[in-house]
Amino acid sequence: MLVKLMNLLRACWRPSSNRHARTGSDVAGRQDGLLWYKDTGQHVNGEFSMAVIQANNLLEDQCQIESGPLSFLDSGPCGTFIGVYDGHGGPETACYINDHLFQNLKRFASEQNSMSADVLKKAYEATEDGFFSVVTKQWPVKPQIAAVGSCCLVGVICGGVLYVANVGDSRVVLGRHVKATGEVLAVQLSAEHNVSIESVRKELQSMHPEDRNIVVLKHNVWRVKGLIQVCRSIGDAYLKKQEFNREPLFSKFRLREPFNKPILSSEPTINVQPLQPHDQFLIFASDGLWEHLTNQEAVDIVNSSPRSGCARKLIRAALQLAAKKREMRYSDLKKIDRGVRRHFHDDITVIVVFLDANLVSRASTHRGPAISLRGGGVPLRSNTLAPYSSQS
Repeated sequence: MLVKLMNLLRACWRPSSNRHARTGSDVAGRQDGLLWYKDTGQHVNGEFSMAVIQANNLLEDQCQIESGPLSFLDSGPCGTFIGVYDGHGGPETACYINDHLFQNLKRFASEQNSMSADVLKKAYEATEDGFFSVVTKQWPVKPQIAAVGSCCLVGVICGGVLYVANVGDSRVVLGRHVKATGEVLAVQLSAEHNVSIESVRKELQSMHPEDRNIVVLKHNVWRVKGLIQVCRSIGDAYLKKQEFNREPLFSKFRLREPFNKPILSSEPTINVQPLQPHDQFLIFASDGLWEHLTNQEAVDIVNSSPRSGCARKLIRAALQLAAKKREMRYSDLKKIDRGVRRHFHDDITVIVVFLDANLVSRASTHRGPAISLRGGGVPLRSNTLAPYSSQS
């Protein structure tokens, strides 16, 4: 079992899916210190740009873009799949999602021979169940895996329709051109599940009316049971099943009173909408970006920049603001190594997906260029186990 866990961790440490990031090839992206980036690429519906900056000792953000067939059938739906997985407590859940969610989606899309909200919902359920199987197997030797989880933001473009599914506090924002004014306005497409939002707190409190401490203000931050800011996630078994909230789990994660129903949920909020010719691009990003940039600021940066490298430019803008908040120079922030860097900003993942109206409007069976790419981070030696960061 330890061997399986180490293999999972090593998969997270490697820079990218094809492991070419440190070569001269840009096929799988490039590595520049703690920054991984793929400045430009082509997907079925247009172009894309990706970038990931690492702050934690172990990169807890994972991401992917898959373009081409969305099922295992020759006649099945085709399109583009985008995933941003912001882990907390460790990288294992985000890595598991990166390895399994898209495959689960393809399986259910094959069964229905179509793309739908139901396919997305079932893919999330299967991924959650699969990771819980890992937790069950690892519990006797590594019980702390029960306190590892991940936010999970997914977008699927298929047949001129955009499907967005989310658990946690990552976000996707649309840049929409307004013909009357010439502006490109930001439109948030994902619902967030962070208890810092009053409506989210009220919803959780209504679901647990018997528990006056379901949400606690701790150190000026609202947290579920005083432990975690998000109320929906993949993983976090210790807040979903009582059997994992006991010794030998670290005492800081154990609740004083037993619970008989899940405290956190893995059910995604799903948004389905047709894409319009004036829809210009989509920005998918983990909350590390949105801590520093507003939706409109991010859209303005993309709209005013060359497409190539725009994801990197968004990360740079966020880091410049992070440095300014700490009254330091951006050049000095860049010198800070992973681990210590987490005190200044979070891991940040950005995927910008441009929408070519002519390609988006084509039938869902249009295959276009096939691509499978994952973002990456700095690899660690196989015998190194870095301490996990705090829960988000």
